[in-house]
Amino acid sequence: MADVPARKLRRYQEMRDFGRTAEPAGGDPGGPAGHRFVVQRHRARRLHYDFRLELDGVLVSWAVPKGPTLDPKARRLAVHVEDHPIEYAGFEGVIPRGEYGGGDVIVWDRGVWRPVDADPARAIEDGTLHFDLDGEKLAGRFVLVRTNRGEKDQWFLLHKEDEHAEAGWDAEDHPRSVKSGRTNDEVAAAPDALWHGDRPAAHAEEPVGFAAATADELAALDDLKAKGKWSVAGRELSLTNLDKVLFPPAGGGSPVTKRDLIRYYATVGPVMLPYLAGRPLNTNRFPQGVTEPGFWQKEVPKHAPEWLTTWRNERAEAGESQRYVVADSVATLAWLANYGALELHAWTSRADDVDHPTWVLFDIDPGPETSFAEVLELARLHRTALEHLGLTGRPKVTGQRGIQVWVPIAPHCTFEQTRTWAETVSKTIGRVLPDLVSWAWAKDRRRGRARLDYTQNVLNKTLVAPYSVRPRPGAPVSVPLEWDELDDDGLTPDRWTIRDVPARLAEHGDPFAKLLGVEQKLPGL
Repeated sequence: MADVPARKLRRYQEMRDFGRTAEPAGGDPGGPAGHRFVVQRHRARRLHYDFRLELDGVLVSWAVPKGPTLDPKARRLAVHVEDHPIEYAGFEGVIPRGEYGGGDVIVWDRGVWRPVDADPARAIEDGTLHFDLDGEKLAGRFVLVRTNRGEKDQWFLLHKEDEHAEAGWDAEDHPRSVKSGRTNDEVAAAPDALWHGDRPAAHAEEPVGFAAATADELAALDDLKAKGKWSVAGRELSLTNLDKVLFPPAGGGSPVTKRDLIRYYATVGPVMLPYLAGRPLNTNRFPQGVTEPGFWQKEVPKHAPEWLTTWRNERAEAGESQRYVVADSVATLAWLANYGALELHAWTSRADDVDHPTWVLFDIDPGPETSFAEVLELARLHRTALEHLGLTGRPKVTGQRGIQVWVPIAPHCTFEQTRTWAETVSKTIGRVLPDLVSWAWAKDRRRGRARLDYTQNVLNKTLVAPYSVRPRPGAPVSVPLEWDELDDDGLTPDRWTIRDVPARLAEHGDPFAKLLGVEQKLPGL
């Protein structure tokens, strides 16, 4: 039976030139057989959604012009097309024009499917397949029904009336990738991965990342006078007050100007942007520098450039922020820095699914009498707890006094569920060292003790983003760590500034990179 998938993929392979297209050629299923499903939003000659079910070593596929729906009264045309290799479930990128299906592709939804029919292959042959989906967007009972066996093998895709049904549900209202958080436009402009069809599935994807500021662009920034036009990453920005001091010196160092801040964000942007892209952004602005009071800004200003990616909060009430920045390019980070947005806080949920976070956050907030050694002791207990629960996470110094622990999760839980789970973990840790911890909200009631703050796991509450600058003298930075760095005698919560973070990244890389794309299920949820 080993040749069955190969036989089924002949048509797929005959239709493609794998010397030109980055699509996987097939041959390596990339793991044990299962019941994966994937839906890819595919802008080829015409927009359509590719609906794929793993069965007998291949992805059985249908092209759905209007996309799947949760509306039980809607019938979606679905054209049965050639089987695809299992590796295709992870493909997101650009198929070259002139190739079959040329255009951009995102992983619009994915998960597992469960056939209702005892023999799903026979059910497809007979023309009616009932099945359940458990994805990040699609869920519930579906049925595929063949309408004819003509030149185009046409079917209807329908959602049954069940607890997941939703009248009027339209796929186009949910345009972002569940893999990268990006839209087709963003993938087309800068694919974040190249697929190598001649490699095994586990090694087929080569990250490309976000476009960085070039050496020539940074040199042009350095050559500008106090204001002027600057082009970066294909965008032209009008920069002002470049020599204005935003951060006074600390520890005998030199002051940090707006030019320095723009240069920093343009330099570390490719590492920082994966934690910001696809998410609404809250910013802490200090247009007069950190020696003057700052203020929080969420609403996109009217003078923002048209190219800026934004997200509209359709639920916002009168007086609430309506439109948020979504930082998805080095140019956006540079614009924010010029705008005086020193400190960046991204939502823990994505813009296309704001009700389901992809991070659980633990904030070790020291009290006036808490030493940094005690903060470290509490952080190590978080590591122990995560290991006991079988979860992966990483710590991050805040750039001020504390440490945070970030845990990536699959976007299936509500904020209420994740907050309750984080509260249970935090209070379990607190019972180990009760003399160090207070649960009082007000600092003046904590008797100088630290607070293990789980309350940021709420919609539109945030913690400072990885590699964001903090509003303190010297421009300290919130820097991700490896767990064993907690044992470094030289570690302090504000050890790194914008002057030395680029060198640290060049030497050690990004410890949080291991967390990107990890979708963990919280025990007990």
